[in-house]
Amino acid sequence: MKLDLRNSISFVKVDIIPSQIPGHTEVLLCYELNPGQSCSIEPEQNQLLGKLIFTGMNTCDALESPAVTLPAGLYLFARRRCESMQTGEEHWLDLAVEQQKDGLWQRCKPGNLLYVRHLHEDGAFVTQVFRPLAD
Repeated sequence: MKLDLRNSISFVKVDIIPSQIPGHTEVLLCYELNPGQSCSIEPEQNQLLGKLIFTGMNTCDALESPAVTLPAGLYLFARRRCESMQTGEEHWLDLAVEQQKDGLWQRCKPGNLLYVRHLHEDGAFVTQVFRPLAD
């Protein structure tokens, strides 16, 4: 579905890899996407992700820490409820692939970034994926 995110969501930038993220912590991951795969209706799942640009955690620690954001704007959006915090890409990459297929089928023009947000909401873990939409 399309989502109009009206306000940015800020996180503290951390230098840890997704598998080291403590449970019950809200986290934002931002990836570059492979340009050759990011506009394909049948992307190769194992080739879609490029490098991890940043990892951010929602924490009260160190107000002077560098901030990273999920910027306000228009996005392709998908979400999945999980039994546990699953930050490894093997747990959510299929969701991003299906989001891309659906978006392209609807003639949307997704950008070359992928934001993945993990959080605990209403007693369950949730993974959300966001793809910025080009104008």
